[in-house]
Amino acid sequence: MSENTAPVTTAASVTAPAAGRARAARIALRTLTVLLALFYGVASALPKLIAHPSAVESFDTIGWGSAAMYVIGVLELAGAIALLVPVLSGVAPIALGALMAGAFVVQMSYFDGENAATPLILIVPLALLAWTRRRSNADLVRLVKRRA
Repeated sequence: MSENTAPVTTAASVTAPAAGRARAARIALRTLTVLLALFYGVASALPKLIAHPSAVESFDTIGWGSAAMYVIGVLELAGAIALLVPVLSGVAPIALGALMAGAFVVQMSYFDGENAATPLILIVPLALLAWTRRRSNADLVRLVKRRA
């Protein structure tokens, strides 16, 4: 190629970097989803469902008892599973975010804000997932309407 000849740019070569970034974003979101599902299923729900002494103590401190502990553990486990189900992947982070808002209020009210940052930190990636998966909520609504 001579010095006077400019390289030819095709549409495929222009969109290749954008496609690569989109693929990387999908992989990052999927990784985030799996990590959050593991966190909610293993680190958060499991201690409540097996009545780990620390979970029992926390729920006794706020006066809710073991029934509430099991209910919240089941909700967290259901949210963890729902994060991995495509049609529920938009509503699951919203539900878990609401659960985290409640956890923040409880931390501030009963534990003097000792671990109040944790639910706030978890709300950020949940909000990101909810926003990026908002189209799956429309799919879920269509599915429910069709079945009704």
